Parts: sequence; C-alpha cells; structure tokens
Amino acid sequence: MADEAERLDVLFEALASRHRREIVYLLALQPESISRLAAKRELSLPAIHKHIAVLEEAGLISRRKTGRTTYLTLRRGPMRALQSWLTQFNPYWGSDGESLTNYEAYLQADPTTTPEEQR
Repeated sequence: MADEAERLDVLFEALASRHRREIVYLLALQPESISRLAAKRELSLPAIHKHIAVLEEAGLISRRKTGRTTYLTLRRGPMRALQSWLTQFNPYWGSDGESLTNYEAYLQADPTTTPEEQR
C-alpha cells in the first residue's frame, strides 16, 4: 500500500504543473516530437526538456529516437493507476444530479456525526 501511495504521489506531483498537464493531454492525442511540443506550448527547448524530464521520471511518458528526432509517447499504465485511484470517488460524485443531492445532504448533515453514521 505504501508503494502505491508513493507512486501516486510521484504521479500527482508530475501533473501539478499546468504545462506538464498540457503536454500529457497533447500526447494522449498522438505521439509528438519534442520540438513540436515546444512550439505548440510556446516554451523554450530548455523549459520543455525540464518538464519532459519530470514526466519521464514519473513514468508517464517514454521517448523514441528516429534519426535526429525524438518522439514522446504517453504511457498507459500510470494513467490507469490515476484513473483507478480516482474511480473510488464515483459513489460520491455520481451523476450531476446525484452530486448535487449528495452535496445538499452534506450541507444539511449534523457536523458532529461521521460520514459512516450519516449513511
């Protein structure tokens, strides 16, 4: 469990930057070269390389060199780990109507009771 929690910490830390989330989004659409990512995000090559290094350390992306061009690809495994962790909150979120009902119940709940006692 601790290993999984540490792994999630690394993933969330890597995704804490808006620029890195944008890179992940673009790579989810298709593999891209580093230079094209830099151009699309209007970042300098040194800046994009720093963001890429963080994403690589977290295991979110992999690189492949073809000739002189380096292509980046999003790795599915870490994204599945994030999705799996977030899925545990589905009962709380539910559909939009359910979310509002849950929130209304939360607002009306006695603050001295625990969530288990409210069920």
